[in-house]
Amino acid sequence: MSLCSHEHHNVLHGVHDHHNVAARLAEAESLCATTGARLTPLRKEVLELILNATGPMGAYDLLAKIKGQSDRPAAPPTVYRTLDFLLEKGLIHRLTSINAYIPCCHPREGHQAAFLICTECKIVKEASAQTLLQQLKTLADDDGFTPHHSIIEISGICQQCQTL
Repeated sequence: MSLCSHEHHNVLHGVHDHHNVAARLAEAESLCATTGARLTPLRKEVLELILNATGPMGAYDLLAKIKGQSDRPAAPPTVYRTLDFLLEKGLIHRLTSINAYIPCCHPREGHQAAFLICTECKIVKEASAQTLLQQLKTLADDDGFTPHHSIIEISGICQQCQTL
């Protein structure tokens, strides 16, 4: 099930362009239930904060928001465990170059994407990276290299910021 109105095959789109947060949270609960996992209140709260954000969020930004919105004490290890769970379930992506998190438009495990990250406005766009990953796999295979993980992030200045 996908809540996007577009196909994801190499279509570049903003990761915060999907506004139906309630439907995306329900989809997340359903996905967790089918895998025997539980979307606990803290997991749901962190996911909701990431879904409602206008840009990538760091772990300490999330921690500050949680502390500001609830009486429950939230420690960094708890937030990091929650982020690890959401990553494992394919509900969010981690942008390693800026150490921040964004929602995944097509929650499912094993989904690979490429990200364009504007260094000016911090907008992030995502596209499927299957073709590029196949090329990288061929390159690795040619050298007898066994990759464990790959992340494709391109930082630069978006079209909108270039025209300002």
